[in-house]
Amino acid sequence: MSVNPAYGIASREAYEAAVARLREASSAYYNAEALLMGDAEWDALAAEAAAAELAHPEWLSPDSPTGKVAGGVGVAGTIRHEPPMLSLDNVYDHAELVAWVTRVERALGHPVTAGYTVEPKLDGLAVAARYVDGRLDRLATRGDGSTGEDVTHAVSRIGGLPAQLAEPVTVEVRGEVFFRESDFESANEGRVASGKPAFAAPRSAAAGCLRAETLNHDALLSFAAYSVMGIDAPTHMEAMSRMRMLGITAADVTACTDTTAVLTRIAEIGTGRALLGYGVDGAVVKANAAADRDTVGSGSRAPRWAIAYKGPEFPADVAVSRLVEVLWQVGRTGVITPRGRIEPVTVGGVEIAYATLHNVGDLTRKGFMLGDKVTIRRAGEVIPRIEAPLVDQRTGEETPIQEPAVCPRCGGDLDTTEARWRCRRGRACGLRESIRYGVSRDCLDIEGMGDALVTQLVDRGLVADLADIFTLTREQLLGLDRMGGTSVDKLLDQIERAKSQPLSRVFCALGVLQTGRSMSRRLARHFTRMDALVAATVADLEAVDGIGPTRAAVIAEELVELAPVIVKLQTAGVNLVEPVTAASASAATNDEDGATPDNRLPFTGLTVVVSGTVPGLSRNEANEAVERLGGSSSGSVSKKTNLLIAGDGAGSKVAKAESLGVRVMSADEFAALLADI
Repeated sequence: MSVNPAYGIASREAYEAAVARLREASSAYYNAEALLMGDAEWDALAAEAAAAELAHPEWLSPDSPTGKVAGGVGVAGTIRHEPPMLSLDNVYDHAELVAWVTRVERALGHPVTAGYTVEPKLDGLAVAARYVDGRLDRLATRGDGSTGEDVTHAVSRIGGLPAQLAEPVTVEVRGEVFFRESDFESANEGRVASGKPAFAAPRSAAAGCLRAETLNHDALLSFAAYSVMGIDAPTHMEAMSRMRMLGITAADVTACTDTTAVLTRIAEIGTGRALLGYGVDGAVVKANAAADRDTVGSGSRAPRWAIAYKGPEFPADVAVSRLVEVLWQVGRTGVITPRGRIEPVTVGGVEIAYATLHNVGDLTRKGFMLGDKVTIRRAGEVIPRIEAPLVDQRTGEETPIQEPAVCPRCGGDLDTTEARWRCRRGRACGLRESIRYGVSRDCLDIEGMGDALVTQLVDRGLVADLADIFTLTREQLLGLDRMGGTSVDKLLDQIERAKSQPLSRVFCALGVLQTGRSMSRRLARHFTRMDALVAATVADLEAVDGIGPTRAAVIAEELVELAPVIVKLQTAGVNLVEPVTAASASAATNDEDGATPDNRLPFTGLTVVVSGTVPGLSRNEANEAVERLGGSSSGSVSKKTNLLIAGDGAGSKVAKAESLGVRVMSADEFAALLADI
């Protein structure tokens, strides 16, 4: 572990207290379903303890977690690991990483022979899977590094670790078991529904679900291999390629020729980790050649040929704080959202004092109380979320959270029949937010209608719904603060221009529950006219890609509620039709008779991801352009992706696309295609 001698523990008593805290937190982290402190706090405290041990060797406690696998608290089991399963040493900045590279090459006596590899450091639980003649024989945790627990019973819960390999080989595969974000959410919902406390974080949840003999809720875990024994592979890259050929999911490994390439790849992983869909708390750098690794060797705790980089590109995305207060917010559709005020803590590199509690149902099911210690997560999200209360750390001084009896904004009645409580006045309660959303750039795009103006329009009763914007008069606008003749005329021109927006944008501006920009475009392309959308049955709506029975029912109910507003829009002369493009005409032809049209657009039938900045276009406008070219827009690169459009700052998505063989198009090429339609 890298230590900073500037840290200071002033006394032996303080050192021993730090060791006790570290062991308690490590035990919870590695062996339980709990989380007593975040990674950043643990690393900082461990660095203080290590610095104290260097300065005062006489203080060194046999219980110290420094220099030990799993912090010295991993549960030993009956399965012996040969060779031992080691931890990794950490470095925390570029200078420390370069110093490690220097040590490796000094030990070799020459530069590494096949460069280095870089892979995401998964935030999961290390395991070893033994295959005999191609069949999975046993699965064990790392434990204390020498022996681990037998968890073969859990194999059926793990994706990426097949029971039968593609070839009858005898190998031991080591890797990480972890939760993907979506699977963690599903497992947590099932756990809470079964009456148990919510999981604190994906990593501790993975440990608990892997060890449990039986579960009373579904839990789909994932696996990624990071090493293999029993296969003669001259490099790490070739070993991981062999894993994939056998049917095992392997780590996303990139070969790098030198330190500059290593640092570039680390930056890409750091930039793109929020989009991966699973936890990454650093990057692992390894000497690629097996011969180099053999020469450099290993210590008692960690290999010398590999290092975990945990620099500023990877701020911890989970932390522990205390819930101080619950504030109640009302959204644009009248939905009531609880927001927690917490003791300030750094999560994802940002100091957080407030975080969402998701919804009232979630708040109740998980049993939060004021004064609770809670876990805060910011993984892949812009908005930090209070994940779970740490029930076992309650002191008895916690107090119940008082849920609102009436709407916090208007004092009206609440609809509490769903997990998301809602003011019965709906959009009328959240009118300001609803109008601001409707006139935004990605909806009606009415320039000049900012927050201050919307507030005046609502407060003076000039606008009671979205459609009222289109009946505003010059005289009404001149009577508002800071609205002169020139400003009013420009605004009226913008409002008139907005009448010509396509149906997809008008529908999006209505703010229909459980729809957004992408779903609005799908609905508009499918039905083409607002009257067809309003007349659609639940079954009709389910025919649209991405709409299931629950969402279809909500949309149908919303359209009934919004019918008077839609009539007013039509009366005001607002366009309620989606332009028919060659792409939609092609789709219609195929739907009706299976024919293949001759006028296919460049992206017809393709799933396209836009990453980075495309000059002159917002992300929503770029996705709209993809669809005008006949494609289907998506937000993440996967095996289903056919094309990636890479603008400035595209980052790790380019590397992922290339690794999957996905075609990459520059923003300039994309612009040229748009110029032709």
